[in-house]
Amino acid sequence: MKAMQCTAYGDPPELRVGEIGDPVPGPGEVLIAVEAVGLGYFDAVLVSGKYQEKPPLPFVPGREHAGRVVGLGDGVDPALLGARVAAIAFQGALAERSVAHAAHCLILPPGMDAVTAGSLLSAYATSLYALETCGALRAGETVLVLGGAGTVGAAAIDVAKALGGRVVAAASSDEKRAYCRRRGADMVIDYTQPAWRDALRELVGGVDVIVDTVGGPVSEPAFRSINPGGRHLVVGFASGEIPRMPLNLALLKRGSIVGVDWGGFMQKDHAGNRALMGRLRDLLCAARLHPEPTSVHQLDEVGLVLRSLVERRSIGKPVIDMRA
Repeated sequence: MKAMQCTAYGDPPELRVGEIGDPVPGPGEVLIAVEAVGLGYFDAVLVSGKYQEKPPLPFVPGREHAGRVVGLGDGVDPALLGARVAAIAFQGALAERSVAHAAHCLILPPGMDAVTAGSLLSAYATSLYALETCGALRAGETVLVLGGAGTVGAAAIDVAKALGGRVVAAASSDEKRAYCRRRGADMVIDYTQPAWRDALRELVGGVDVIVDTVGGPVSEPAFRSINPGGRHLVVGFASGEIPRMPLNLALLKRGSIVGVDWGGFMQKDHAGNRALMGRLRDLLCAARLHPEPTSVHQLDEVGLVLRSLVERRSIGKPVIDMRA
């Protein structure tokens, strides 16, 4: 089968398209005919060699994808055969065939196209886990999304609105802020400005929940803007810097700093993740969520897409159409 392989870590990494053997699903796994692959910051970090785990070279990158189940490993429900799914795998998605654990697959709503499906699972499951499970968001609360034009940020705007939140999206350019508004943000703010916290105070006073995908120098002023009893949800560090938060702020604000790791939750709490996936599918089928890719590319453009993610030029979720 045709696949994209990473043959050397680096910045940029060495990537090449070639022929490799088909994967074989093990117990509890499914074989997927891949139609589309969504790329994110994780993929760029993995092939650069900067992720905490380094797969042996060469390997097939790509973890979030969509396609049709064409084979089953032992112990998998036969009803999955032939189903169209969105799926997560640590690696191996940028190929004509992939293997994923059956518990890490979401059966797609009827009629959802492959490119949209390839862009949704990781960002939307992370956002739903963050806001509903970790953040206990209540209707009417104000949510600040840091990095609102990013992969998870855009999904967090959509999920927060579906749960009844009022959303302020923070992004670094006019283009990105316009995208946040189009994705449903009630208000937008430029968090690259020195007085951005003052501007936030003028807009909404304080915020109840923070979805922080950025880290670095924006985390502390964001937390200083939180209302008593608020929740600061730590999703990632797209800025490349892990902030050092003064814990006296949590005491004074009676606020919580909550780590959000849907990947760890997915692997450790299978029953909880099944419930989360069911909830996500219900919201999608009810058209309360509106996932969308922002750009569609071919397999030989993977390197360019990953570079744009590293340089934070990308908006939303780029998708590789494997059928092209």
